[in-house]
Amino acid sequence: MSKLIRSYINGQFVDSDKRFANTCPVDGTLVADVCEASRADVDNAVAAARAALSGPWGKISIAERAEWLYRLAAGIEKRFEDFVEAEVRDTGRPVKQARTLDVPRGIANFRFFADLIKTANTECFETTTADGARAINYTLRKPLGVVAAISPWNLPILLFSWKVAPALAMGNTVVAKPSEETPSSAALLAEVAHEIGLPAGVFNVVHGFGGNSTGEFMTRNPDIDAVTFTGESGTGSTIMKAVADGMKEVSFELGGKNAAIVFADADFEAAVSGVVRSSFTNSGQVCLCSERVYVHRSIFDRFVAAMKEKTEALVLGDPMDPATDIGPQISLEHQGKVLSYLQLAREEGATVITGGEKPHFGDARDNGSWVRPTIWTGLPANARCLREEVFGPVCHITPFDDEEEVVALANDCDYGLAASIWTQDVTRAHRVAGRMHTGIVWINTWFMRDLRTPFGGVRMSGIGREGGRHSMDFYSEITNICVKVA
Repeated sequence: MSKLIRSYINGQFVDSDKRFANTCPVDGTLVADVCEASRADVDNAVAAARAALSGPWGKISIAERAEWLYRLAAGIEKRFEDFVEAEVRDTGRPVKQARTLDVPRGIANFRFFADLIKTANTECFETTTADGARAINYTLRKPLGVVAAISPWNLPILLFSWKVAPALAMGNTVVAKPSEETPSSAALLAEVAHEIGLPAGVFNVVHGFGGNSTGEFMTRNPDIDAVTFTGESGTGSTIMKAVADGMKEVSFELGGKNAAIVFADADFEAAVSGVVRSSFTNSGQVCLCSERVYVHRSIFDRFVAAMKEKTEALVLGDPMDPATDIGPQISLEHQGKVLSYLQLAREEGATVITGGEKPHFGDARDNGSWVRPTIWTGLPANARCLREEVFGPVCHITPFDDEEEVVALANDCDYGLAASIWTQDVTRAHRVAGRMHTGIVWINTWFMRDLRTPFGGVRMSGIGREGGRHSMDFYSEITNICVKVA
């Protein structure tokens, strides 16, 4: 009998007759049957969250809220290997990534925001008007209310907790929907919340799909006060239209078509290793991955050859094997999307340096959704494969001649999430970083995060910022109080 994943509503695990299959992308085997939340289930979850706001949760102190977050973090830590297994089985990611990135960051997110709210300050100003009157102005942060949190499949527990933790920290209640592709770690977090006795209604998890399903029921519910979403830009646009009439607060972290720029003076080995990592981590299924790589012409041929060698050395294997570097795509549907781009690239004139195909293993993995890491060259700047987000293990390498040219190439994009720059010239590094039309720029590194810093993009890459006080600002209603001084 397969495992059953149920929704968690008002402190209870809720069954439903309508279910869908959660399968492992490694070999297509069934992981669990998942209960799809109905409109009534979602309405009950929102009503429970609304009621919890006026209950004990709405009256506890900041220190008490922080303590609940610490308990959630400890609960994940206690069941660390369960979360690792859930991440690996749902996504096929290498176990070393789940153990060193995904689950540790899930724990860190709760502890970080617990620490932050205990030490955060608000603004206070002394005011003198033209007629000599004096006043003190100060601000208060109050909960927004009921937050709908919709998270993606590529980094399940990391991004799910990245929304839930600050929302709870600021005193909100949450109705959260994980991706239908990766429900297991969210279900485990619901179990942790239940085990530690988090008050009923404060944290609710509903499973299902987007349009005409759980996601749409959430965003169209009039008692939702804010929506935070990470995922495809098209879905973000749909959500924005759904919440427009209610003027709900929104925070969107959407897609990317990120550029990596390698100057001639870069530390060559570090740059090659860094770009391999930024292109193929999580099988290219990270919104921050570098799908466009620009390399100075003087080192272009050498760089392409080195990229080919390192890429072909990546191990596609059993995700539970610590030696494995690359896992499958999240689903057969997504594999089909990526393979269609591999075919399109050939039609657009790409030279395939390596990859460009579905691997064949001769075992159960052939039933999975694998794509071999792929490097292209030779595409024109207007090629769709250079303009559209593939979200797979692909990168295109383009030569450039000077700084002005590469800045223009990197910025010629509908997205604006991240960029990475590889150079040992400190002045150039800062100069070029300041000219990138992106929310994040890395210099001589990639994917390094300080949770206090703003995270988010511009253009089609999103609205708003998350991280540190930026998350606090989004997840709270800020009120100015003006006191006249006699």
